[in-house]
Amino acid sequence: MASTRGAHPPPEGGSGPDPQTPVLRINQLDAFELDSALDQLVWNQFSQCFQHFRPGLLTPVEPELKALLQLLLWRFTVYPNSATVGQSMMNLRYHNTLSLSQCYRALSRRQRLGLALLTVGPRWLTERSHSLLLSLGLGLGGSPPADGGLRLGLRRVLSLITGLTQVANLINFLVFLRKGRHPSLTERILGIRAVFTKPQTVRDAAFQYMNRELLWHGFAEFLIFLLPLVNMRKIKTTMYSLLYPLGVGEGGEVGVREGSAVWKECGLCGEWPTMPHMVGCGHVFCYYCVKSHSIADAYLTCPKCGVEVGEAKAVKLQIEMTDVHAR
Repeated sequence: MASTRGAHPPPEGGSGPDPQTPVLRINQLDAFELDSALDQLVWNQFSQCFQHFRPGLLTPVEPELKALLQLLLWRFTVYPNSATVGQSMMNLRYHNTLSLSQCYRALSRRQRLGLALLTVGPRWLTERSHSLLLSLGLGLGGSPPADGGLRLGLRRVLSLITGLTQVANLINFLVFLRKGRHPSLTERILGIRAVFTKPQTVRDAAFQYMNRELLWHGFAEFLIFLLPLVNMRKIKTTMYSLLYPLGVGEGGEVGVREGSAVWKECGLCGEWPTMPHMVGCGHVFCYYCVKSHSIADAYLTCPKCGVEVGEAKAVKLQIEMTDVHAR
């Protein structure tokens, strides 16, 4: 019992906590956010264990299960180390301000139990208050019972306590922003505050990495703005025409290089042409492909040869029937 109330042993590899060093407000608030995120993560992992069971199985006892998980976290974090998980990640630890010593003092057993009660209790009461009021006949919209005077008075007292608690939390937070201590009303009531676990060292900030990240971030935003303005289809067509000479002769006839291959695939989708149409060059397109692309791009060019797309005309093929048995 004496070791619990005495000074906490210094951590390995450094000196002990210094209660005289002020803790940044942002560090204390970040610790609260990390603890809240951890509570939600633990609950999500726990509820996933019952995802294959009957839906709504955990709903009747959900507040009690959340309180039990929070008590388990408290048992393995605050109780032995006087620090929550979020505080450990932010290099913080609770200090007993009720002690007259100038050195660091760990939380007493009463303070640890009070921290668990004032942290878990209000959350459970908030989630369970509706069902408790219904069990007492104090639900909203219900007709008052025979002895409604006492119950109505109890309901008003509960509402008054809730309102006063919210006002007290708001005032405490404003005082915290002014003085930088006790971000929660629970810490102020119990006489505890956060201190650094290890002495803070002077940071040697190198801005080369930050400048490089800012440069790449600005370049990425510039590309996001620029790329929609670039006609990538026209660039692709130009490159294609430079690498592969035109295969269309005079009069729009297909050259020897492409031959009959242009009749077997659409110049836009690459599939067998459906309702084949031509647009002024020797290439064939699906009717719906050329129409949809023409609506999207008023200056559409053929992706094969670079010719500007004109009026789509249906392809007329002449089929010559020959007698295979003729000699």
